[in-house]
Amino acid sequence: MYQYEVQLRVRYAETDQMGFVYYGNYATYYEVARVEALRSLGITYKSLEARGILLPVLENRSKFILPARYDDLLTIKVTLDKLPSTRLYFQYQVFNEEEKLINLGETTLVFISRDTEKPIMAPDFLIDILNPFFNDR
Repeated sequence: MYQYEVQLRVRYAETDQMGFVYYGNYATYYEVARVEALRSLGITYKSLEARGILLPVLENRSKFILPARYDDLLTIKVTLDKLPSTRLYFQYQVFNEEEKLINLGETTLVFISRDTEKPIMAPDFLIDILNPFFNDR
């Protein structure tokens, strides 16, 4: 299993009239977390795209437990609990500064060829990078 944490501060523009983070912004928070998690492994979306590999989102789910508000410092824990195949599954836990769980999320991305726009298997170099995190299975 691979886990990574990233922090971000809620900006005023991300809140709604009630003063809560607008629900649609959580998809952006998930993106920040997964991009930084991959970057921590030495993989960038830019490098994948240079190899002709695209990763569109197939599914995005959220469960809202408590609201986040302007200026809250959020910690987003992202987890990969299985090696990718044609799909890459991310789970997210979002915590506020009091370390209370405020949101749960999941996204499923699919590897596709830029040329054919058809699903492809996860590239070997990505599997090689992730394998050490899954050796205990």
